[in-house]
Amino acid sequence: MSGKEPIQVILEKCVGCTLCVKVCPFAAITMSGKKAAIDLNKCTLCGACREACKFTAIVIEKKEEKKNDLSVYRDVWVFAEQKQGVIQSISFELLGKGRELADKLGVNLSAVLLGDGTEKAARDLVERGADKVYVVDSPKLGAYLDDPYTKILTALVNKYKPEVVLCGATVIGRSLISRVAVLTNAGLTADCTGLDIDQKERLLLQTRPAFGGNIMATIITPNTRPQMATVRHKVMTEAVAVPARKGEIIKETFSDDMYLSRTKLIDMVREIEETVNLAEANIIVSGGRGLGAKENFDMIRELALTLNAAVGASRSAVDADWIPYSHQVGQTGKTVCPKLYIACGISGQIQHLIGMKSSEIIVAINKDPEAPIFKVATYGIVGDVFKIVPKLTQYFKETLHKS
Repeated sequence: MSGKEPIQVILEKCVGCTLCVKVCPFAAITMSGKKAAIDLNKCTLCGACREACKFTAIVIEKKEEKKNDLSVYRDVWVFAEQKQGVIQSISFELLGKGRELADKLGVNLSAVLLGDGTEKAARDLVERGADKVYVVDSPKLGAYLDDPYTKILTALVNKYKPEVVLCGATVIGRSLISRVAVLTNAGLTADCTGLDIDQKERLLLQTRPAFGGNIMATIITPNTRPQMATVRHKVMTEAVAVPARKGEIIKETFSDDMYLSRTKLIDMVREIEETVNLAEANIIVSGGRGLGAKENFDMIRELALTLNAAVGASRSAVDADWIPYSHQVGQTGKTVCPKLYIACGISGQIQHLIGMKSSEIIVAINKDPEAPIFKVATYGIVGDVFKIVPKLTQYFKETLHKS
């Protein structure tokens, strides 16, 4: 074998014992003339063969990875998610926390805005605390597509080298930032509920639930930059708007090939709902399997309309096709943190609790006194949901009408 190859068999030492053949998990080693031969197309340099060889006949020379100069990375960035030119509230939450992180690091807080017709949105970001706003404005960025958004954000990261990049743990955020992290060889922590700074080491302390929410893990990425995190909605306080605030808006342009996409948006179908958006709601009324049928969600919607609340649902109700997925609360749905969460006929499996247990006040209605939902509830009502919910609706209608 050539001395330039990353793994070699020293033929003088190889005795043909076949131990390496037996331990190779990728079937990359065969015997040739009573000597081991390695197929480099299959070998992953895992090192199992080297460890098994008793005669030190296998040598692996892994190339040393070029270490980044971490000192050149500065500033805290927030990816400002927008829909039809309107900044989503999660971005304002990230600006609020980002301001705190940037001040601890002694750097600027910047926002990155990709879209079409972004002038007003860029000013909104400055008013909410951004010192700089990097804007890429093009009709081709009007709706989110993975390829152009990924290529452009990656190019901006490589050009300006931010120290920290924050993004909402939304459908768009999760899709985008994971791709950028791979392309920039950066560390990424998903679904964070807390962020802080180790000022001595300049490390982002990223806290998230682990093991089904039973523990909170704090994660660091000390060896790569930028340090990236997605953050759950409604777990941080929005930055307050200061209309007179000044900031720098930096417009970037890219060649046409950066906007090429392997996918095409054919149409957008809007879901028409009379109730409040789930992610933005201060009050949520949710229904579960205990409602028994699709038509019984009308009872939940009536209570929600009375309270100017959003309608939520457990996964079992969504899986039963009683209500669209956009209403699902839980580990595989939306994470919410309203001031009031009313759970109707929801038993409270851990997957659902992860998505709503941070609510300020939780009211649970269930006929089973042993239902897990009562363990996290502020107030529990044991009884028939079909009797209790209509009475609550009637009470609130009368009370709110008087006020």
